[in-house]
Amino acid sequence: MAIPKVFISYSHDTQEHKKWVLDLATRLRNTGVDARIDQWELQPGDDLPHFMETQLADSDYVLMVCTDLYVKKANSGVGGVGYEKMIITSDLIENIDSNKVIPIIKQRGTHNVPTFLKTKLFIDFSRTDEFEFSYDELIRTLHNSPLYVKPEIGNNPFTPVEDTRPEKASDSLKTLMTVVIQDYEEGNNSSNYRDIAQKIGISRIMFEFLVREALKKGLVIQTLDNKNLFLTTKGKFYAIEHKIINA
Repeated sequence: MAIPKVFISYSHDTQEHKKWVLDLATRLRNTGVDARIDQWELQPGDDLPHFMETQLADSDYVLMVCTDLYVKKANSGVGGVGYEKMIITSDLIENIDSNKVIPIIKQRGTHNVPTFLKTKLFIDFSRTDEFEFSYDELIRTLHNSPLYVKPEIGNNPFTPVEDTRPEKASDSLKTLMTVVIQDYEEGNNSSNYRDIAQKIGISRIMFEFLVREALKKGLVIQTLDNKNLFLTTKGKFYAIEHKIINA
């Protein structure tokens, strides 16, 4: 499985916030995600806009850590000096795949996101006591391992169950009944198991299956010693219905 590449976009609100993003990126890398942030990738003198555009194009996902300051800068689309140039504008976001951007809610009391992300589902990291639940949702998304998987569609419970037994079994039953009926036509009151099996030339297992099927359908009855079969009235109708004898 390919390692997902993730770029984290955020505003440098406070040192505490920068540390939170750093810890998140570190944990992502520890759980199989190639997380990238400016704190690791950039050195003084680097071109900030070029770095951000490159990361957007190269990443599988973009995490937008939304704080009030981040949302304000993203909505204004106004560049500035230093790290303010790292705020993603709507013009830039429109040129990448829409499903690769995941808003991360970090501000307390509001769920504001940049205007161009209003229609996207977000992951709420605003509550510290629910961090683990939010992180599990995030890491499952990045690894495409959802907690709940859509089940396959089952059979319609109101559809009649079809007889899926092979046609061969039905033909073999007719073969067995043909022997029993011929014995009856020749004046024999019963048919011996061994004689029937020899005449139709099948395995013992298949023969026992066919006898059980004929008994179940009421076409024959058997002697107490299970050595002979007697043709029943229903079996005689079977002979006529299946044209084993002339009506």
